[in-house]
Amino acid sequence: MSAGISPKDRRKMKMLVKELKAQKAMHTEFVSVYIPAGYDLNKINSHLSDELGTASNIKSSATRKNVQGALDKMLQTLKLFKKTPKNGLAVFAGNAASKEGKNDMRSWYIEPPVPLNIRIYRCDKEFVTAHIEDLMMDKRVYGLVVLDRRDADIALLKGKIIVPLQKTHSEVPGKTKAGGQSAQRYARIREGSYKDHFKKIADFMKEHFLHLGNDLQGIIIGGPGITVNDFMNKDYVTGDLKKKIIGTKDLSYTGDFGLQELLEKSADLLAEEEVAQEKKIMQEFFKMLVKAIEKTAYGKMQVEKALAMSAVKVLLISEHLPDSEIMRLEEIAEESGAEVRVISVETREGVQLKQMGGYASILRFPVS
Repeated sequence: MSAGISPKDRRKMKMLVKELKAQKAMHTEFVSVYIPAGYDLNKINSHLSDELGTASNIKSSATRKNVQGALDKMLQTLKLFKKTPKNGLAVFAGNAASKEGKNDMRSWYIEPPVPLNIRIYRCDKEFVTAHIEDLMMDKRVYGLVVLDRRDADIALLKGKIIVPLQKTHSEVPGKTKAGGQSAQRYARIREGSYKDHFKKIADFMKEHFLHLGNDLQGIIIGGPGITVNDFMNKDYVTGDLKKKIIGTKDLSYTGDFGLQELLEKSADLLAEEEVAQEKKIMQEFFKMLVKAIEKTAYGKMQVEKALAMSAVKVLLISEHLPDSEIMRLEEIAEESGAEVRVISVETREGVQLKQMGGYASILRFPVS
């Protein structure tokens, strides 16, 4: 995930962006202000006061009223702060009424969990949310490659999501029953096809991975052991790209199943990544369902009952639930000191949790 941004902070930002994007102005009258970390708040207040005076020149009385109202609301909101917060501040204000002529002047603000490095003042028909969305983006990625002697798949692991990038297939001729020189000729043809296939894979890896620079945390390659060893030992991948390879895994599949298998077998390489931690805790839950079912609860009613009794040790919530529901459950869980994990639907375990209704927990003690 983006450095310094917790899953909970990310959800708060996501909910704010969603609410801001739902607002639509009739005219150019929504005000967005981004204040970078360390910037003098007094200068922002002075600028907004000047803009408030300038707004009196707007010809349309309705637009003038809304722009002045938004600026005034923003100045009132900024009075909540004696100085710019440590990581900066983003403030939004405007008339949120759905019908023209009505008044519902509102403001929103967020102190970002990581430093804001841009200063913006904009009056528009929509709020400027792109920079908040950029902060939310998970720029750190891993390259995933699964291959055998005929097929290969190249993908990125972005946070919890596998993003397929490229499929390639080689028409390697099958073995022949012919003997003598014919067998040797077929063997040479097959070997040449293997080399072309591996070279093509390496070229696609360069195309998709090299430009990522420092955002690329590493490359993991999987496939049948002999095939992976041939690919690695013949120097198809060289230079900076080869330095990024952090491990190889013996797999049974290519394609989507192969990518999932590679992810599952790479827990040791991805131990610090959220997706690996999610898979580990979900696997623990499913084992307990078999061996110690009394220390588990699933389904909304059972989980909420366990939460009410402070019996929950780890709360497992599917990310497909509404953000407001996730945050409600987080608040309840945190009151009793329970650990909270929001589980993506990008893994097999996450899909299983979704199919179970999206609510599960590992308990401190049985709940009757």
